[in-house]
Amino acid sequence: MRILVAEDERAIVADIRRSLEAHQYVVSTVFDGEEALFAGAHEVFDLVILDLGLPKLDGLSVLRRWRSAGRGMPVIILTARDDWRDKVDGMDSGADDYLTKPFRMEELLARVRALVRRAAGQSSPVLSNGVLELDTRQRIVSFRGSPVQVTPLEYRLLAYLLHNAGRVVSQGQITESIYDEETEHGSNALEVVVARLRRKLDGSVIQTRRGQGYVIPNEHPPS
Repeated sequence: MRILVAEDERAIVADIRRSLEAHQYVVSTVFDGEEALFAGAHEVFDLVILDLGLPKLDGLSVLRRWRSAGRGMPVIILTARDDWRDKVDGMDSGADDYLTKPFRMEELLARVRALVRRAAGQSSPVLSNGVLELDTRQRIVSFRGSPVQVTPLEYRLLAYLLHNAGRVVSQGQITESIYDEETEHGSNALEVVVARLRRKLDGSVIQTRRGQGYVIPNEHPPS
């Protein structure tokens, strides 16, 4: 899952980034409203954490422009102002949730998980297709009831495919979501990760649709 953090207080950005990356999210950061507007308009994110008090262009203006342009990614707004009007304005502008500074990282992570699940039409923190389960709180993967050891990259790939279970997603969509901006990867890097996971799981769990991408079925047929 790829998350954009738009916040001008670098200490807060560092804390948020560290917490999100520890939970296997891919994080991009910007520090003013103009950067946020451009990133949200031209790149694909599964969720945005947006400070209202950004320099150059305030967060509410950024959010309104995204929504006017049809950008529908979930957005959590951050505000240092404990004023109900700010929260109402944010929700009316298209925000999905809000947090008032200071906040605990555990609460932010819980809200991130809830919004990502909601966007995917899921209510449980455990993603499953019947044989494969991924616990998004504890970051545990199991297959047919047995735990499976996976790397952080393999975890991100499984989480992305399970969040989109039943839907074919292209290699480009997957690559944008599971690799961060600093990680170099070759043209066949994704195929290598998929091959490793197929050796750890039933080979039919991750299915290839030639010329389209990959899919994990909503329900796995019994063996």
